[in-house]
Amino acid sequence: MNDELRRSLTGRQLSMIGLGGAIGTGLFLGSSLAVSNAGPATIVAYVACALIALVIGWSLAEMAVIHPAAGSFGTIARQYLGAWAGFVVRWTYWTIQVIAVGGEVIAAGIYTRYWWPHLPLWLPVIIFSAVVLGVNMIAVSFFGRLEYWFSMIKVTAIIVFILLGVGYIFLGLPGHPAVGTHNVSGHGGFMPHGFSGLGLAFVFVIFSYIGTEVVAVAAAESENPTRDVPRAARRMVLRLALFYCLAIAVVVTIVPWTQTAQGGDVTASPFVRLFDIAGIPAAAGVMNFVVLTAALSSANANTYLTTRMLHALAADRHAPAWLGGLGRDGVPRRAIMLSGLGLAIAAYLSVDSANSAYLILFGVSVFGALIVWILILATHVAFRRSRAEQGLPPSPIRLWGAPITTGIAAVALLAILVSTAFINGLTSAWKAGIPFFAVLLVAYLLISRRRQEPNAPLMDSGTAGPAEHVSAADG
Repeated sequence: MNDELRRSLTGRQLSMIGLGGAIGTGLFLGSSLAVSNAGPATIVAYVACALIALVIGWSLAEMAVIHPAAGSFGTIARQYLGAWAGFVVRWTYWTIQVIAVGGEVIAAGIYTRYWWPHLPLWLPVIIFSAVVLGVNMIAVSFFGRLEYWFSMIKVTAIIVFILLGVGYIFLGLPGHPAVGTHNVSGHGGFMPHGFSGLGLAFVFVIFSYIGTEVVAVAAAESENPTRDVPRAARRMVLRLALFYCLAIAVVVTIVPWTQTAQGGDVTASPFVRLFDIAGIPAAAGVMNFVVLTAALSSANANTYLTTRMLHALAADRHAPAWLGGLGRDGVPRRAIMLSGLGLAIAAYLSVDSANSAYLILFGVSVFGALIVWILILATHVAFRRSRAEQGLPPSPIRLWGAPITTGIAAVALLAILVSTAFINGLTSAWKAGIPFFAVLLVAYLLISRRRQEPNAPLMDSGTAGPAEHVSAADG
């Protein structure tokens, strides 16, 4: 049975899959946590975290265009940091994404109860889980098309919101005068809680950008990774940053941050409030459909991520070999089924709010996501050094300012990781994260003693020709 993934994803689909993996429900409903800490200065946090995400995305693109391998940054980490890094990065990423998928499916079930409030939560959770797994079981080309349209709904809603918001701020809407910008400086000022509040907001904002790695993970199934991956990675991060920053700017300008920080259900969302003012019929229902789509899209894209990580682990003999098997259409269905088992466990723990195990899983997710990003940056530094020492040509796309930009981003991520120890509700990140990584390292030592490590280097895709060369200035 052929164990090579098929190259069926276009550049356009890569970009939208990246947006689908990153834009979940956090922007629509979860941004209130950041606003409650930083007030209008949350805009600064979104811009700064966008720069960090851009460094991550650009670093991944630089490496993936040379090594468009299944498992992406986990496989590349094995090559340049060692087998332990490939093992830890991929199993960590699989774990945090399984938890994320479980959370998104639970969210989708809750949104469904907006229309049918007496519906038992377990019913839509089971249905949506089956749908997500079913979509991933089909050929990757179909997955790419569906995720493209899933993401398009979210992107369209954000664009409409931004346009309506800008119009409401400066021109007004029918029956409603222009709101102006006084909410940005009022109610305690632009930074009501000072730099400490802004620093805490970074912790919540950075997770809005987690998921941008999907473009690099999908490199092994891209039709033309040399051309498509760099463009998709850069465009996706830039678009995501633009959407986030403009949307949050509109939110804190139209709605006093003291009201936004109170949170609430979907009917209290600032998105719904603006759509209602604009006279859009059934604004709450429309917005509920959008956040439902956002949750399913994120779950769909992240399930794709988990299965490709398992496939790569099996190829490196760090997971059972049967997980690396592919169907005739090139889909790793066995890896999908195991990821589905994890989804079911995470969903159960999410529903059972009395079970403290979910807090432990969330702590692992918080800790693990930041560690993975830091290891990606470390891999990039080692990648650059290795190619220079061997006299190999540079990647056709290069991160501007590296390794200085890489180092700044790594220090920022480390500071965010340390700050989680001082935030109520996130202290479990360290309590659960350190034991989790200890278990992973012990597991790696046991496996490496029993099996000979595959030390064959990754194949170099070569450099792009003149027609395919992508410079840092290309759009």
